[in-house]
Amino acid sequence: MKTLAVIPARYSSTRLPGKPLALIAGIPLVVRVLDNVRACSSVDRVIVAVDDERIAEAVRRAGGEAFMTPSELPSGGDRVAYVAKRVESEFVLNVQVDDPLVGADMIDPLVEALAADSSVKLALLVKRIEKEEEICSENIVKAVFDNRKRAMYFSRSPIPRLSEKGGVWYKHIGPYGWRRDFLFEFAAMEQTPLEKTESLEMLRVIESGSSIKCVEALRDTIEIDTPEDLAKIEKYYSSGL
Repeated sequence: MKTLAVIPARYSSTRLPGKPLALIAGIPLVVRVLDNVRACSSVDRVIVAVDDERIAEAVRRAGGEAFMTPSELPSGGDRVAYVAKRVESEFVLNVQVDDPLVGADMIDPLVEALAADSSVKLALLVKRIEKEEEICSENIVKAVFDNRKRAMYFSRSPIPRLSEKGGVWYKHIGPYGWRRDFLFEFAAMEQTPLEKTESLEMLRVIESGSSIKCVEALRDTIEIDTPEDLAKIEKYYSSGL
């Protein structure tokens, strides 16, 4: 098997408890994400990494595959690595359960980037920022990259800086595409100083001397973290988009 996609789905959430089971236009969030990933031609197998039987049951009812993981795992990335160690593949996709609009146009290019260049150990999406308020928002992760689309830095601060001359800003969105072996290397690394400062795990990759391929996405997503986000996505679906 070449490509395994793992959707980490944890029941507990400080701002939105039971988030994976939240109904989005009548369908559980985790099922919407699952269906979107199953439609990707580059993905050979999709597993939802769960920590609660209620989520597992919703996945199975939708014809999906659920894999129970320890509830004490600290992050979604750890849940992905836990599953990937037990399932052979060349590439591993980490697809967040909070992104019901993720699709093949976002996932397939990540796999293509990994397949095209063996030096790429991690590929992720960047999207040009169109809303001015996102540039200074600490909730939006900004990215800068070189002319080969290799990441130079990620920050919650505006990078490049705001200037009277204007500028172009990009943000990181959506899934990660890993080489399986490097995912395990990453998971075994200690947290790095910049990672701790910014609270951004991709900086651990850069500080370790490895490169990250930035793949430009042409559309945005709506990530679900709060009740307000649920209202926003419901409005999106009710508008017929």
